[in-house]
Order: sequence, then structure tokens, then C-alpha cells
Amino acid sequence: MIVLDKGLSLEQVEALLYDDERLVLSEEARKRVEDSYRFLSEYSSDKVIYGINTGFGPMAQYRIADKDLKQLQYNIIRSHSTGAGEPMPDIYVKAAMIARVVTFVQGYSGIHFSAVALLVEFINRGIFPKIPSHGSVGASGDLVQLAHIALALIGEGEVHYKGRWQKTSDVLKKEDLHPVKVYIREGLALTNGTSMMTGIALVNMILAGRLVYWAMLTSSLINEVASSYGDFLDERLHDVKMHGGQASVAKGMRDILHGSRLIRDREKELYDSSHENVSVFDKKVQPYYSLRCVPQVLGPVYETFAFAESVTVNELNSSSDNPVVDREGNVVLHGGNFHGDYISFEMDKVKIAVTKMTMLAERQLNYLMHDRLNGMLPPFVNLGKLGLNYGMQAAQFTATSTTAECQTLSMPNYIHSIPNNNDNQDIVSMGTNSALITAKVIENSYQVFAIFSMALANAVDAIGVSDRLAPATKEFYDDIRKIFPAFSDDKPLYRFVEHIVDFLKN
Repeated sequence: MIVLDKGLSLEQVEALLYDDERLVLSEEARKRVEDSYRFLSEYSSDKVIYGINTGFGPMAQYRIADKDLKQLQYNIIRSHSTGAGEPMPDIYVKAAMIARVVTFVQGYSGIHFSAVALLVEFINRGIFPKIPSHGSVGASGDLVQLAHIALALIGEGEVHYKGRWQKTSDVLKKEDLHPVKVYIREGLALTNGTSMMTGIALVNMILAGRLVYWAMLTSSLINEVASSYGDFLDERLHDVKMHGGQASVAKGMRDILHGSRLIRDREKELYDSSHENVSVFDKKVQPYYSLRCVPQVLGPVYETFAFAESVTVNELNSSSDNPVVDREGNVVLHGGNFHGDYISFEMDKVKIAVTKMTMLAERQLNYLMHDRLNGMLPPFVNLGKLGLNYGMQAAQFTATSTTAECQTLSMPNYIHSIPNNNDNQDIVSMGTNSALITAKVIENSYQVFAIFSMALANAVDAIGVSDRLAPATKEFYDDIRKIFPAFSDDKPLYRFVEHIVDFLKN
């Protein structure tokens, strides 16, 4: 059980999404929501306030008659349920609903508590509104996608429930739940904000964080396969480069490689006079950059993820409404907290960092595949008969093409603002698009790392060094071999790729 007072950590969100923890609101959270609603009810009685007694967007110049105020709130939900494309995966919908609840418990939304309570029930009971993937420009928040959540909360539209699409009204009856009623601004509060892009970004940060670990582990293992000298990870080397991420990656890899009997000691092997008559060394004095420069490549990735996580969690725990109901200041403030630039910019940086991490893995994979580069493995880490069997030759095609797609998708989306909404929204964030493209890049990266992991297992077997690996890399090798047994006769590999992607994610 996760008790929500005023904010959540990424670890708590992860538990809600992946461990099916239940979300429970504290009494203080409930009180803030109720106090905000009561204040707005009294404050708005004789004032002009956007979205309560005016139209929306460029229609804000129109005053709405008292008799139409409730209909106004229903109208924004229904009129903005205009998304297109494939439905969002359940995990993104759940994350978006969590993000919306966190916004509401800040106490700046003026929403009736019954709407928040129903949203919590949707989260805990696995009721996922149908949200098309296209529709948000990320400026008045995620109006279209959040309108689809609101549509389900008022008992309309469709939801994904127990593995199939069903009418929302039918599911509410089955669960003995009642649709949200409009009191003051439920329609605007439910549709206005950055919760969709933030929800996707939260999932992205969880999965990207796992990828960093696998990148360090697989990079450690390939250096064992190559019998690299260990000074490329030496603490003294990284102390003279003033970047914390680089130092953290190097330390992480030193920890992973603790106990390895394959990493060589340069001082013992090369720093003496016994090589005076050697003109050509059998083994490379320094390996290729994709093996030797891992901390320098992954260091900025590590730091980028850390900063992006802090920004994403800050957005989660913020109020992204407009207007903001400040009961303590006795005022309603009109502004632009719904603007999604923070998420959009960070997601662009994350996808670039993930792509670079994927490129590193693809180059390391190429080292294993290319017998003239590594000088010790059969071509394509083929454990069968050369010429008759092909090992992982074709799997490299998949990894290379998938990496290339990541490179294409890494074009920044943050700068693709297009004015719309009668130029009311004249500069927008495209935050949800940025988050979705980043999610695609992350998914691609897992596929490349799955193929790379399979090739590493074959490489270990090809040179017979499994008993000399570090305990951490040996455990990884054993886990991969449980899913992907060694083979000599050619077989379809696509199912193994799928299963290893699942293993790496979970």
C-alpha cells in the first residue's frame, strides 16, 4: 500500500505500476482537496473566472450563463475527446491517472473530492480508459488525452478492463461505482494539465534507469570476454576527469567485475623490462573505444537520466492546473502551469542519451560478431559448423536496423512548436509526442540489448570462460542461458529476443 499525502517518489510510482501496490490517500490529502473545493465554491460566486463561468481557450471572452455552468464542464470533456491512433498501453494510462491524482492532492484544483476518489478506484481496480495516442500538443496540458480519461469518469466511452475493451457504463455497474458529477470545474480540472506526458515520462525513466545498469553489466562482460586490462576503470584515472557520472559508471563496473579472473593487470604484464625484444604484441595494448571508453560514454547518459528523473518527479508533484486555486492566498491565479516544456525537453535529452547507449551496445555487438576485429571468436559467435550454420549473423541485422531507427527518432521534438487554437496556443511543447517517441527509442534499445546479451552468452561459451567470470556477470550469463540455451544448429531466434527483452525489463 502506498499512502499519498502530497507527493510520490519514482520508486513509489514504480511499485504502483509494476508491483500492483494500492494507492491510498492520506486524510491530509483529502482535506486539502475538500478545502480547495469549498474555497472555490465561495470565491467564484461573484467573480469572472476562466473555465468556470467563461468559455475555454480563445472562447474565454464569452460569459456563460449560470444555468449552463454544469453543461459547460460536460462539454469540454465530450468536445475534447477527439484522439486518434492506437490506444495507449495500460501502463501509460495508469501512470497518467496517478499523476493526475498527485496534482489534485496539492490542493490547488478546486475539484470535488468524489472525482479524485473515483480516479483512485480506477487505478486500484485496473480500469483503464481508452486514450488514443494522438491528440496532445502539450500546451494546455494534454487536453485531448485527459479528456478521454474524464470521459470514462463521467461514465461514457470505453475502458480496458480484465483484458478486453468494454463500455465504461457496464464496468462501473459491475464494480458498483458511480460516474463523476459536475459541481464547479470538474471538466476543466480533469482535462487540463501535464499528466499524460508526465505519466509516460515516469515509465520512461523507470525503464531507462534499468537500461543503464544493463549497459554497465554487458560492458563489463564484454571486457571480460576480451580480457581487457583493468586500468580503464581505475579510480585514479577517473579522479582526474571532473565528471561525477563518469566516476559513478566506473565504480559500478568495478563492483560488477569484482572477483573476475579474466580482467588483466597491466602493471604485472607490461610494466617491466621483459618485453624489450618484442616487436609485435599478441594482444592489443589498448582495446577499441567501445570497450575502453565505456565510463566516458555512459557517464553523461547517467547524469542526463538523473537530472531528467528529478525534473519528471518535480512535474509529478506539482500543480499543473489553470487557473490555480490558492486558498491560502485568497485568490485564483491565471497562468500557464499546464505548459509541458519541462517534460518535453527532458524526454528529448533522454531519448538522445538512450540512443547513444544503444549505439555503444551495437558497436560492442559488432566487436563480438567480427572475427577479424576480436581475433578470438568464430564469425558471428557461431557455435555450429562455419558455412553450414550462421549463428547470430542475421540477429545483427535486427540490432543494426533498430539502432538506426533510434538515431532517426532522436531528432528533437521540443522545438517542433506549431501554433494552433486560433493562435491562442501560439507556442506549444509537444510534450506527449516527445515522451511517446522516447518510449519507442527505449523499447528499441531493449531489443538491441537482448540481442547483444545473447551474443555475449555465445561468446563466453565459444572461448570457454564461464567459470572465470565475476560472480555478477556469471549470474547474468546463467540467467540468459536459462532463457536462451546454447545452440549449434540454426533455429529461429525471434522468440528468444522477446523473452530476453521481458527479462531485462522486469
